[in-house]
Formats: sequence, structure tokens, C-alpha cells
Amino acid sequence: MKKMIIPIAVTALILNSCTSLQQVANQLPQILETGGVGQTQIAAGLKEALQQGIDKQVVNLTKTDGFYNNSLVKIGLPSELQKVEKTLRDIGLGSLADEGIKSLNKAASNAVKEATPIFVNAITSMTISDATAILMGNKNAATQYLQKTTKTALYSKFNPVIKSSFTKVGADKVWNNIITKYNAIPTVKKVNPDLTDHVTQQALAGVFTMIEKEEANIRTNVSARSTNVLKTVFAMQDKK
Repeated sequence: MKKMIIPIAVTALILNSCTSLQQVANQLPQILETGGVGQTQIAAGLKEALQQGIDKQVVNLTKTDGFYNNSLVKIGLPSELQKVEKTLRDIGLGSLADEGIKSLNKAASNAVKEATPIFVNAITSMTISDATAILMGNKNAATQYLQKTTKTALYSKFNPVIKSSFTKVGADKVWNNIITKYNAIPTVKKVNPDLTDHVTQQALAGVFTMIEKEEANIRTNVSARSTNVLKTVFAMQDKK
């Protein structure tokens, strides 16, 4: 028996008649399958959206000063080191503090460059069983799903890359010098921060921030949907 094709106008009428987002989510699987847009295509569209976030936004973080010059993701100092920064500036070593902050951001940019394939693999290999709910969710639902399902694994892979990046860009020497100078100041409480963990956490947060930015753009800006799959899938979201 042939499947009955429901016209787009009828589909839109069904969606618009729902009294809540939950009703939309409950009815969409049947509506979409009957109308020719299935769960597989929705999953493909969401993956393309996340991949576009990598290609258009995350790659920018790998450029020179990609983190440092981006106010959305610039990595600052952990609370333990904010007093170190203030003390250095108070005694005329502000340039050393600036160098230290810049080195952390440089390490993050370098690490993201090396770790980008990890994010790409996480996107292409993930299964989205609740694709419809994600599609019809809020403006960052796909990013939240990716973050929830990959952050732990990504951290374990990203952390050693950050550690290696510290050495590669010379951040380890800069901060050894800063901490040594600070700890030598009379009366101060000595510090020994875990900068690798701090930068790893902040770099991951920055990556997801930029993916989320692109996802929101795709959801709200039709011209940002660069492929037919994105246009078809996110057109369904527009009708909710």
C-alpha cells in the first residue's frame, strides 16, 4: 500500500493547531514520516548544523589569538590566580600578567587545532534517537545534546592535548616564571594552580559556545542554511 502524502499546507495546519510544544513533539514523527521527512533526515540535518558550527565558528578559534581576541570565549584566570594578577600589576609587572593570560589563550587555540578531529568524529558518529525533540527544542538543543553526550570523553582526550600545548607555545615557562616571582613576594600565600584543568574546561566551554552560536544562526536565519538538508529539516522547525 502506498503512503499517503500530506500536503505541506495540511502539515502546517496540523502543527499550528497544537496547543503546546509537547503535542508538536508527540505528533511530528508520524507527520514527518508521512510527509517524506523522516527521522534519518532530521538526524542528518542536525549533524550538518553541528558540523557547520565546527567549520564556520570553531575553526576561527584555532587562528592566531582566536580565543584571546574573542570576547565570548576569551580565557581569563581562575579565581586563585586573580589575586596573583592584581599583585603583579600593583608592583609594576602588568606586562608579565598580560603575557601569562595571552599564553593560556594561545595554548587553547593550539589545542583546539589539534583536537578538532575529536569533535568532528563525535558529531558524525553520534546517534540522535530523539532527533525530533531536538529539532523542535530551543535554539541550542542540538549543542546541549552534543555537550551532554560527549563532554566527558572529550575532556579525557582534550586534557593531554592542552598539557602538550602548554609546552609547545611556551605557556609552561611563562607561568612557572610568574608563579615563582609571586611566591617569592613576602607575606603572600603561595599558589600552585592546576592551569591545565582550567584551560581545558574553558577551551571546551568556548568550543560549545561557538557551536551554539552557529546553531542559533541556522535556526533563526534561513540564509544560513547552506545545504538542501538543512533547508528541508529546519523548515519544519520554522512551523512550530
